[in-house]
This record gives sequence, structure tokens and C-alpha cells, in this order.
Amino acid sequence: MTRQYIGWRTASHVIMALLSLACLLPFVLLFTSSVTDADTIVKEGYTFVPSKLSFAAYDYLFANSKTVIHAYGITILTTVIGTTASLLMTSMLAYPLSRKDLPGGMVIAFIVFFTLLFNGGLVPTYMIYTQMFDIQNTFLAQVIPWLLMNGFNVLLMRAFFMNSIPVPVLESASIDGAGEFTIYYKIVLQLSLPILATIGLFQALAYWNDWNNGLVFITEARLFNLQNVLNKIMSDIEFLTSSASMGAGSVAAQLPSETFRMAIAVVGIVPILIAYPFFQKYFVKGLTIGAVKG
Repeated sequence: MTRQYIGWRTASHVIMALLSLACLLPFVLLFTSSVTDADTIVKEGYTFVPSKLSFAAYDYLFANSKTVIHAYGITILTTVIGTTASLLMTSMLAYPLSRKDLPGGMVIAFIVFFTLLFNGGLVPTYMIYTQMFDIQNTFLAQVIPWLLMNGFNVLLMRAFFMNSIPVPVLESASIDGAGEFTIYYKIVLQLSLPILATIGLFQALAYWNDWNNGLVFITEARLFNLQNVLNKIMSDIEFLTSSASMGAGSVAAQLPSETFRMAIAVVGIVPILIAYPFFQKYFVKGLTIGAVKG
């Protein structure tokens, strides 16, 4: 290896290390801020090395451990069911649209694209889901509205099917007697793990971070997901803190309102950080290479 090659490789490694560090530092600051004393944050601001540690935010958060664990369960169940159903519906719509022999395919594709530009609005959506489908205060209210299928994901998966699934493979399967559902299930989905993992990650993040469905369609606390519970706890702290500032009590004034926001972010983001590496490998893995030979 030449010196120039070694120099370029060293420089690229240094640059990538700096970029990785720049991505990592916000999470480090987030965690250190969550374990910093609230008065210290007010006086010194946010620092990577706090002068005084305090786990008061986590103590207050897990004082309602049953509620938080129950909310975790609701969120995990919602994410798994919603993401699975979303991938199934998205792929089953995107695959026919990717076939050039589909009658009216362009019209259907335009209708899907139209949903990206216009929607019915909050009030009509609320009335349809609560009065027509009657999902208010049910588990389905966390799964169905807005997030179950996205037009952008349909068009993205359609483009992947059209550009990455070799047509000769589909034709050979059809000649061998495979039906459309067999081709879809045993060939198309098997060759589409990268796009399925990518869109699945997008949908999982959307479900995990969603609080709007619980805010609009749910009033019973037992159906709240993690984001709704954390938002409610944060609202209670802010209310008690504001009441204490008006002389309602000295204990409420000592609540860790500043560090609690950081603790909420840590509790919400850690499961995603743990799950992400398992999906990352599919983003760059080309499963269709070598599918057509000769």
C-alpha cells in the first residue's frame, strides 16, 4: 500500500470517527442531564460532567412503576401489531401497483399519491373513527388512525419492486405454475427484506413515538401508551410546580421538572437504540444480486 492510500484511509477513518462522535454526544448529554441535580442545571446549565448528581427524576418517574410498565406493554403491543399490519397492507398494495399489466394501475397509483397532498382534516377524521368505526377508547384507536398505511411508503415500496425485483424471476415462477399470491409471498417478500426493514423501522418509530392518537381518541388512562403516560406525568409536574410558585406548597416546588424532561426522553429512546442495530444490516444488503443468471 502506498503512503497516499494510507493517508487517505487514515483521514477517512478520522472523519467518520468525528461524525460518529457528533451523533453520539447529544445522547450522552441527554443522559447526563437526566441525572443532574435540577438546581445545578438552573445555575450551571447543561454539561457533560455535572457537578452534582441526582436521580430524583428517575425516582419520581418509577414511583409510578406499574403505570409506566403497563404503558410500555401497550406501546410494545401497538408497535408490533401496527407495524406488522402496516407492512402487510403496504406490500399487498405496492406489489400489484408495480405490475405493468395491472388494469387501472396508474389511476390507483394517482389516488395513493393524492393522499399525500390532501386529507380530510382532523374533525372529519375524528367523526369517522368515533362514530362510524366506533374505536374510541379501544386498543384499535392506538393502531388504526393515520399510521396504519402511508401513501409515501406505498410508493417507495412500489418503486423498489419495480426496480429491484427481476421480472424474469416472476415470469419463470408463473411458468412453473405459481399463482400471484405464491409469487408475492415466496418470491417478492423474500427478495424485499431491505425495503421491508426500512419501512418497518419507519412505521415502528412512528408507532413508538405516537401520542396524538391517545390524545384524540382515548380518555381512559388504562389504554394510554408510553408517550401519553409520560406526557401526563410531565403535565402534572408542571401544574404542581406552577401551583407551588403561587404558594400552594413547598414540596411541589422541589419536583425535578427540568431533569424529568430528559429522563422522559431517555426512557422513551433507549428501546429504539437497542433495536436499531438489528435492522441496520438490511439497509445495505442486496438480496437480489445474482437472482438472474445466464
